[in-house]
Amino acid sequence: MVDAMFGHPRLAALYDPLDPDRSDLDAYLAMAEEFGARSVLDVGCGTGVFALLLAEHGISVTGIDPARASVDVARGKPGAERVRWLDGDAGDLPPLRVDLVTMTGNVAQAIVDPQAWRTTLRGAYEALRPAGRLVFETRDPARRVWEEWAQWSRESTYRLTDIPGVGQVETWAELTDVSLPLVSFRGTHVFAADGQVLTSESTLRFRERAEIEQDLHEHGFVVEDVRGAPDRPGAEFVFVARRG
Repeated sequence: MVDAMFGHPRLAALYDPLDPDRSDLDAYLAMAEEFGARSVLDVGCGTGVFALLLAEHGISVTGIDPARASVDVARGKPGAERVRWLDGDAGDLPPLRVDLVTMTGNVAQAIVDPQAWRTTLRGAYEALRPAGRLVFETRDPARRVWEEWAQWSRESTYRLTDIPGVGQVETWAELTDVSLPLVSFRGTHVFAADGQVLTSESTLRFRERAEIEQDLHEHGFVVEDVRGAPDRPGAEFVFVARRG
């Protein structure tokens, strides 16, 4: 299932204006340069922010996402012709041989179904050249961030944003369920222009570090490093896994 925030055309168009600070991607760009990657597969590319950033740096990029509405937003951006855009998940990939596969932001955790997760790791492995790398992040369950999210309410998370071409949009978020390892929350969006109310139900899977390392090993990867995320120090694991 694709979250409405990414799969509904009206909500997908809001994603970038509501979250304009993507400095979290700087670390991924630095790793692409660190590993000398000249070709990248961005799994869960969404609205294409990272894929386009890579393309601006002369890197050959393929972006894939099951949320067609988000990819349509990406396809409409300046420079989009420099990226190969695909609709689907890592199980739908054509033959590739890239230097690096990335899953930025919440992509890895948003793949909650165990079979879909295995499909993703298998697809990433097959898309990589020998010794190519997979890089992704996931929150450390030990930090129990859902306890902070439990304080969310309409009052505490309410925002009124004036979006060019759309008008004013009211948004708020609330935690809806904690059934570990799954944590669910709901985002609400109210469009002032016509009063339409759209909600997005989202679920993240919190995997333990040892579990992820075992999954990677079973799919042929060698874990080279587990780093911290510069934008959330001490709160996330950033896995660097090499195709064995």
